[in-house]
Amino acid sequence: MNRILIVDDEPNILLSLEFLFKKEGFQVLIARDGEEALDLIEQSTPKVVILDIMMPKVDGYEVCAHLKKNHQEVKVIFLTAKSKQQDVEKGKELGADLYLTKPFSTKNLLNQVKALIN
Repeated sequence: MNRILIVDDEPNILLSLEFLFKKEGFQVLIARDGEEALDLIEQSTPKVVILDIMMPKVDGYEVCAHLKKNHQEVKVIFLTAKSKQQDVEKGKELGADLYLTKPFSTKNLLNQVKALIN
């Protein structure tokens, strides 16, 4: 089963992405902040984490750093409004497999996730 974790503090993004990926046959986990994401990752390691950067408690950069240190096999996609070059570079330095900015194409995101898994 392809399990993915979507981490975002925007309910509309969570709902639309959860619907999209469930429709495509994915098992979807949801976290509303980085702390919740870290707990879920330890409970049931996903194949892919779609991660916002600006979130309460623990930001996406910290979640990515934890993943790349403890779960190198997990693919990380940053999905964020932070589009400055320095943000993209920081994401890549932390080991993100992909860096997408909002607004985004759900079709493109779905295709990218499928490509990372296969």
